[in-house]
Amino acid sequence: MGGSGGGYSVPSKTLGELEKERMDRIDKEKFEADVNKYIKELFAEINNRDTEGINRHLQTLHNALNKDIEGFVDLKFGGSVVKNTYLNGLSDVDMLVLINNHRLASATPDEVLKSFRNQVKKRLPNTEVKIGALAVTVKFSSGHEIQLLPSIKTETGYKIARSDENRWSNVIKPHKFAEKLTAVNQANGNKVVPVIKLMKKVNSCLPSHKQLSGYHIESLAIDAFKRSESVSRTYKEMVGHFCRHAEKAVLKPIADSTGQSVHADNYLGAANSVDRQRASTTFKQILKKMESANSTNSLASWKRIFGE
Repeated sequence: MGGSGGGYSVPSKTLGELEKERMDRIDKEKFEADVNKYIKELFAEINNRDTEGINRHLQTLHNALNKDIEGFVDLKFGGSVVKNTYLNGLSDVDMLVLINNHRLASATPDEVLKSFRNQVKKRLPNTEVKIGALAVTVKFSSGHEIQLLPSIKTETGYKIARSDENRWSNVIKPHKFAEKLTAVNQANGNKVVPVIKLMKKVNSCLPSHKQLSGYHIESLAIDAFKRSESVSRTYKEMVGHFCRHAEKAVLKPIADSTGQSVHADNYLGAANSVDRQRASTTFKQILKKMESANSTNSLASWKRIFGE
């Protein structure tokens, strides 16, 4: 008798193995949904800004700076507020103080900063007022911190203090940076600004010597998402993409588009400096925590990354 050789192939996986894969897939999908839900709720929480309280403080400061001054000074939102990356409780409110006063316009940055501090202390004697390299910081009992950055009017625009010496900068163009950030944000479904705020939250949980400036985080985000068509639009994946990009990007200086200085991250020094290598290592450690959380489907581990 002859045979035609029919038969069947043995399944490569047992029913038990297939069922386990199915359950693992369900668990992973639930984990992904839970993490994204948590991050979305966290963003909503940290995005809540006390606009009314800030405006009251700003009016008080405006009145204090204009008292007994010939000409005028005016306040204009700068920094994270104008770029919509302000983070309640974590970011200072930066105000450009537009000076149109002959005496102050001919003074050095240090002299203007001292004048600002004295004017504010007259109006708010019990409020903490400190002079920094670029600005006067006013810390209110409400918890809000407002930085007053003096800017001198010239024929071609406004100049601010240089951080490295007691003289005025080139003419600044902060709107250029804001326009660039807006374009990248819109190209990515308006999710880059939320990612910046989320990364500022992560940054605030680091030891002070490992923290990056807010402006640096914003600059890294623009660089990370300017060509990101293949990046998932979930917050979880975008935060991971930011950290993977930043791990390498922090090793070299980023050009400053505002005109304030040559680079947006001068404080970290030259390319591959010790400070830059430390920043890169910090991002590598954050990524390892994310990978560990993902491999174990641990929402609690993700919460710890954000300091919760």
